[in-house]
Amino acid sequence: MTDVQAIINKMTLEEKAALCTGASAWSTTPVHRVNLPELIVSDGPHGIRRQPNIFAMTQKSLPATCFPTASSLASTWDPDLLHEMGQALAEEAIALKVDIILGPGANMKRTPLCGRNFEYFSEDPYLAGQMAASLINGIQSKGVGTSLKHFAANNQEFERFAISAEIDERTLREIYLPAFETAVTQAKPWTVMCAYNKINGTYASEHYRLLTEILKNEWGFEGFVVSDWGAVHDRVASLRAGLDLEMPGPKQTRVNAIIEAVRNGDLDEAILDEAARRIVRVALMAAQKPKGGTFDAAAHHTLARKMAAEGMVLLKNNGLLPLQAPDHIAVIGRAAKEAHFQGGGSSHINPTQVDVPFTELQKLAENTEFSFALGYPEGKCFEQSLIDEAVSAAQVANVALIFIALPGFKESEGYDRTDLDLTEHQVALIQAVTAVQPNTVVILNNGAPIVVRDWIEGTAAVLEAWMMGQAGGGAIADILFGRTNPCGKLAETYPMKLSDTPAHLNFPGENGSVRYGEGLFIGYRYYDTKEIPVAFPFGYGLSYTQFAYSNPQASAAIFNDSEGVTVSVDVTNTGHMAGKEIVQVYVHDQESRLIRPFKELKGFAKVHLEPGETKTITISLDFRAFAYYDPAHQQWVTEDGQFDILFGTSSADIRCSTTVTLHSTLLLPSVLHRESTIRAWLDDPRGKAAFEPMYQQLIAQTNRVFSDSETIGMDSASFLLDMPLLSILHFQEGNLTQPADDIVDQLLEQVRTDRF
Repeated sequence: MTDVQAIINKMTLEEKAALCTGASAWSTTPVHRVNLPELIVSDGPHGIRRQPNIFAMTQKSLPATCFPTASSLASTWDPDLLHEMGQALAEEAIALKVDIILGPGANMKRTPLCGRNFEYFSEDPYLAGQMAASLINGIQSKGVGTSLKHFAANNQEFERFAISAEIDERTLREIYLPAFETAVTQAKPWTVMCAYNKINGTYASEHYRLLTEILKNEWGFEGFVVSDWGAVHDRVASLRAGLDLEMPGPKQTRVNAIIEAVRNGDLDEAILDEAARRIVRVALMAAQKPKGGTFDAAAHHTLARKMAAEGMVLLKNNGLLPLQAPDHIAVIGRAAKEAHFQGGGSSHINPTQVDVPFTELQKLAENTEFSFALGYPEGKCFEQSLIDEAVSAAQVANVALIFIALPGFKESEGYDRTDLDLTEHQVALIQAVTAVQPNTVVILNNGAPIVVRDWIEGTAAVLEAWMMGQAGGGAIADILFGRTNPCGKLAETYPMKLSDTPAHLNFPGENGSVRYGEGLFIGYRYYDTKEIPVAFPFGYGLSYTQFAYSNPQASAAIFNDSEGVTVSVDVTNTGHMAGKEIVQVYVHDQESRLIRPFKELKGFAKVHLEPGETKTITISLDFRAFAYYDPAHQQWVTEDGQFDILFGTSSADIRCSTTVTLHSTLLLPSVLHRESTIRAWLDDPRGKAAFEPMYQQLIAQTNRVFSDSETIGMDSASFLLDMPLLSILHFQEGNLTQPADDIVDQLLEQVRTDRF
């Protein structure tokens, strides 16, 4: 590769400033004088949205494979499959002359109301991080770059250009950053895209703490940071913060602002050089892969069908599925003939072809009679005649299949959902059909959870098919007729009702800010801790076979956090059909200094088993599997103690467990200070050793005071625990031989210097 620094040294101030600002809607500024080519970027979390004219934002894009959206991809729980999809995306990017694909999105699903949730993976940072890293590795293995987005805390569409996400440090570190951290450290994306919103009052595009201190310095990110389109407010401030490239362009005023800031001394040219260096490095990497040619559209369509099937989740089945060649099937619902396979907004793909569910059903059941009823209108109106027509069709059939798509006016980029419901007409349709046809299957096309309680009871089966991509119609047919055994599992919880959701009282915010008052407790972490029943738990999904778990093991009963531990469990297919099971490993800390969720996902594996076959699933758990982020120490910490290793088929269905004992190797400095409470002194190992003799004296003195007063019966130890030591000593100032402040300072000095 050409020496990057040599190119920077040859560039003028004007050229470097221009390089850090887009040349068009979809390209960077080339510098022909030093043989630096442009970079072409394209939207594309689940497909390439290549604009023929790079100066146009909303032109119809070139044909490309529309794979399932992220909510479906995450439900596969299959990193290897996402790696394969990533390679296919890269092949299409190469053919369409795209250097960098703008995706994937790794933001957390804080609330199911977020309109863009279909583009994000999960409510769990571990799962989201693994899926994002695998997709990135797949794409970049072919010489095409990615742009991990939206960094960070982009969890709603309401006021997304300006809302300030108010998040405490621990919640940010444990929930909203880990998926990005995993993707950056394991997959090394070429670029990271900043979010529109503010974090704790500072725009993401100007957030030095996030962009430079954490992303670049702490995680070792070597690529460049690009703005989301239109996310920059102050170009010089954003450059100082670590935002290297502003998009879109051209914006000569931004270029001029950088030049002027350098010339008048407001901006150190070394900062500009560093941004330019990062962009040059990636541009040269991209240039190593020649662009152009064609891609195998048919093969990619086949892969899209496989991925759609692997991500579909069987939510309910009373034994009707798989279908056994019924004589007559009534197919109901507009989505059966007008496939609803992707979401609205910047990720919208112009597909190479689209499988129509009704047609695909006919292909797999040639001897079955099919009838069709539209079922529900395209818009918001209520048309009873459509329901009556559907009921008539269902009454004369053996089976009814109702295809329900959540309409675009309810779910899209650009606005959040106002509820978790289907339309009033869709609910009435399901209720009416199931009242006359007990063999009714509901097939759902949506990007995020919906409330099912008003209509699910009368159904025989429910299949969550998601925004399934262009080949999803065939995948539905494969599952309904048993050609594919469903194996997808939910990457997010389906609540009973909206008011049960963790962020309900703190969404969408007011007066320009949204408070993340639920803290660590989003998704299953919240429902577990509050013991709130859900419709379908995180990790849930049915199969046409059954699996048994046994023999939970750990490689060591006692281990050091620096070494980690390996855990295993035997899984047996006890049914009569080959299938895949997703083994989920959760960790429960029996006791911790800071509050923790009851359990957290720390490992998973997908395994294929023939009937009667048993396999041993082995998963490694490292330091982070047992650690939490302690803001007092500003680092991840572990504590000595026992941890339960829980093996489950979902977060709510733990099949077996084993217990291990961790020994922490951390030597943490004391965080005691003048105002520390008695409890804090006793909880700190060094503090306790230094303070214990004085503590016993305080207990004795307090007992004497209580015995001589009306407070008799009070427990002196409990009374003292949450009082600052300094305050207690001030009460006894007359009995002390030296000032209270000096006594506490001497204890603190002892804690800092002694080795206990």
